Amino acid sequence: MTGRRRLGMVAAAATLLAAAPITSIFDTWNWLIRCILAVGLIAGAALLARTLRFPTWAQALSMVVVLLLSLTWMFPSGHEVFIPTPATFGHFADLFTQAGQDTRSYGVPVPDRDGLLFVAVLGIGAVAIAVDLLTVVARRPALAGLPMLAIYSVPVAIYVDSVPVFPFIVGSTGFLWLLVSDNIDRVRRFGRRFTGDGRDVDVWEPSPLAAAGRRLGVVGVAAAVLLPLLVPTVTGGLLSQITQSGNGIGTGGAGIGTGGRINLFASLNGRLTQGDTVQIIKLTTNEPNPYYLRFGVADQLTNQGFGNRSPVGNAVSRGMPDPRGGTAGGDFQQYHAQIEVSDGLQQSMLPIYSNTIRAADLGGGWSFDPNQQVIFSNRQTTKGKKYNFDYVRAAYSEAELRTAEPLNKDNPLRTQYTNTPPDSDVDTLVAGLVKGKTTEYDKMRALYDYFSKENGFSYSLSTEPAGSSSQIAAFLKNKVGYCQQYAAALAWMARVAGIPARVAFGFTKGAQQGSSWIITNRNAHAWTEVYLQGFGWIPFDATPASSVAGSTRSEWAPDPDNTTPAATTPAGVAASGADSSVAPGNPDRLDRGLDDPTGAGGFDTGNTPASYTALWIAAGLALLIALLLVPALRRLLVRRRRHAATAPKAPKAPKVLSASGTGPSGQHDIVVTPEAVRAREDAHAAWDELLDTMIDFRIPVDPTETPRVTAQRLITDAVLLDEPATAATLLGTAEERARYARKPLQGGELTVALVRVRKGLARSATRRTRITAALFPPSVLLRWRLAMAEGSTRMVAAGSRLRDSLARFSPRRMLAGRGR
Repeated sequence: MTGRRRLGMVAAAATLLAAAPITSIFDTWNWLIRCILAVGLIAGAALLARTLRFPTWAQALSMVVVLLLSLTWMFPSGHEVFIPTPATFGHFADLFTQAGQDTRSYGVPVPDRDGLLFVAVLGIGAVAIAVDLLTVVARRPALAGLPMLAIYSVPVAIYVDSVPVFPFIVGSTGFLWLLVSDNIDRVRRFGRRFTGDGRDVDVWEPSPLAAAGRRLGVVGVAAAVLLPLLVPTVTGGLLSQITQSGNGIGTGGAGIGTGGRINLFASLNGRLTQGDTVQIIKLTTNEPNPYYLRFGVADQLTNQGFGNRSPVGNAVSRGMPDPRGGTAGGDFQQYHAQIEVSDGLQQSMLPIYSNTIRAADLGGGWSFDPNQQVIFSNRQTTKGKKYNFDYVRAAYSEAELRTAEPLNKDNPLRTQYTNTPPDSDVDTLVAGLVKGKTTEYDKMRALYDYFSKENGFSYSLSTEPAGSSSQIAAFLKNKVGYCQQYAAALAWMARVAGIPARVAFGFTKGAQQGSSWIITNRNAHAWTEVYLQGFGWIPFDATPASSVAGSTRSEWAPDPDNTTPAATTPAGVAASGADSSVAPGNPDRLDRGLDDPTGAGGFDTGNTPASYTALWIAAGLALLIALLLVPALRRLLVRRRRHAATAPKAPKAPKVLSASGTGPSGQHDIVVTPEAVRAREDAHAAWDELLDTMIDFRIPVDPTETPRVTAQRLITDAVLLDEPATAATLLGTAEERARYARKPLQGGELTVALVRVRKGLARSATRRTRITAALFPPSVLLRWRLAMAEGSTRMVAAGSRLRDSLARFSPRRMLAGRGR
């Protein structure tokens, strides 16, 4: 096996070693098996292409084709027989969309979802191709460390805990192996090494080239280790915005993130618009009419919308507070619940009820945030979890809540939970609704009752998620949306009224099945919580009850669309009106949109928000095609410039520039005119174009030959006849006279001659040679390689001069005996 082929296999192995950090993301080793197969097939295709002596572009194309075939085989759409079809690329776009939803919904380690596996295999396969081309073709193995380092940036961006060190050590070992292998190959290509005294040197013995490679490797590894420590945060980067961090709005914008755990707004939107109904929780409780399970809150409102912060707190084993006795009123009842979480819900925030006072069977690693009232973990997820807890349910009357006094303006709760972006329309609306209201509860009821059918509000899943503050304000104008918009809008309006508010996330009670409640992805929900002094955080659900599966209403927040007065019921008991989802005749039906007023069709998923994945793929393909056409465009521009230079010009009156002597008659025997100078330049430009054309069509160029000999050899080797042969002779004659004759050839149709020679070469060349000359002209690629080599040489020389300059100031030169 030659050095290039051996180096290609080392590049493939180094890529797989560099993928070691991905082990901290996936729950199983399925991704690794698929990546080994894909990278192995890519390396095999490169080895075969080099064995058959394919050109560089054919080697790259073969690896890309093999990667595409591997993805088609591993992730089939069911409409192809190994060869990808248009349906295959549509299936790939769906996998991209699924991967985007999964990255916003799952915590690490993630399950073996097809979308995530597809992205992993595609990414590592692309890195394998890049590493192979940089190492074997460009002979720049140090640059191959950049795509290899990009793999490690994935766990750095999304891992909820400190990134494991050992996988990175494995990946850096692969990179150093690649550098050493390239160094050995370079040494073997130059033959055997000897010292100044003639001693034979082994290839593993240190040399200046090997030392430079080691220094470069150490610097790269040190930069990779220290760079994440120097950057203040990694949650605001581009990768985090695309995946799991952001402002919790579902748009992936910058802002207050979730620390890589779960994007609440995006997770809610992804569950509600999911095609299939999947059971995620089985709940058993002794409470007759349970309220909403909750697992997170979004409590920071900026111009980007509501954002959720990473929770902080102590271990659950240290106990949780009991709200009984610490409020101004209310009827408290204690209940016990048991929850079984399926594999369909994998996140680091635990579904519980408000006012949970004890949790058991959780295992280690779970903490409780008393401010957000959530249980979270940095090391575990809810996948397959089975646990139980005790909680307290509070029931308040309207009269009791009216006793809540407003918070002081300098109260930390009011300061933190009442800030809002400036919006005069919302401020005017709130001022009109709370006008004349004297208590905090009455203000909140006025805002809550505003979200009714009578005021034009309706439910629909086909609206865009409420992301920025302007989108929430737009919802208050068009009055069409689902729980995300209702909860965010009510919380914003409550803050404008001076009442602390936030958005809570969780699940409605679902459908009862025997003694248990079955909760699916359709029960994902968001509602508003407001803080009333003396009572704590009180829930208000402004979303239309008739459109939400398992929706419940309380005595202090009855259904505003129910014309029948609600009976006095504890929190968690649904209003019994005809429009209630839990009223007789409407048992726990699914959410529905405007297009399904009867509720028979479940959620309206026909008009889900448009996905831009296909546009991004099309843009990426267009960019790739544009990059591939750069050499052809460069060749075309150079040819047009030379043709313009060799086009015949109108003759001008001669103007003598200089004279080298006079003849017997006193006239100048050598006259240099502007036309003569231009004729020489035209001949040289035409000759340069002819040489580039010969290189493009694989005709050898010998710089030691005279122009006449080169033209005759071109006619013979390319079998040029008639006009092409005459044109080649004309070009050779023009260059020969431009070099050696006193007067160059003037008036020759050099542009026409170049066109005829090119047509003649195209007729005698193979199809592959013609395609290569048109799309990937070797003359352009040769110039680029020479320019890169020259630039690299200059950089090495500059680095050597800099090193010599610094060596003059080295403290070691001052040591005694250093010169001996």
